[in-house]
Parts: sequence; structure tokens; C-alpha cells
Amino acid sequence: MSVMSAIVLFAVIWFMMFLIIIPIRLQTQGDLGEIVPGTHAGSPEVHNLKKKAWITTGISFVLWVIIAGIILSGWISVRDLDYFNRMGPAPEFGDTSG
Repeated sequence: MSVMSAIVLFAVIWFMMFLIIIPIRLQTQGDLGEIVPGTHAGSPEVHNLKKKAWITTGISFVLWVIIAGIILSGWISVRDLDYFNRMGPAPEFGDTSG
């Protein structure tokens, strides 16, 4: 895995986790009964985005270490995910032909 692949993997995990964590413990204007005229009742009043971003970063780092470790160890490879055999047979160890 190259450095750029590792960064992209972390970014994908981070944004997926952030979209999962955002609605947790979200207090809307409708929940608090203080709806500002011209806004939707489901608009957030208390969102704590900074705290949620830090929580997301911590969880994402742990997941990234686990997933990157699995990828780098070779435990799961791209050929394991090739269910339709589009990649052809795997080359034999020591085979130097193209």
C-alpha cells in the first residue's frame, strides 16, 4: 500500500464514520421547542461538531490501523474479492513469464 492509498483509505473511513456519528445525540430546534422563523424544525440547535470530529478521528484511526494491517499482511487480497474470476489464475510462485 502506497502512502497515497493509505491517506485515501483513512479519508474514506473518516467520512463514513463522520456521517454515522453526526446524528448521534443531535438536538434539533423542534426538540427544544425554539424554532427560528424561516427554518425547519429539524434544523440542529446543538450539534457539537468539534467533539464529534475528534471522536470520529479516534475511531477512524483505530479502524484504519486494523484495515491497513489486514491489507499489508496479505491476509485478504484483491484476488480474494474477485468472485467472477476476471483476473485470471494467479501466477505460480517463481513463475517469470509475463
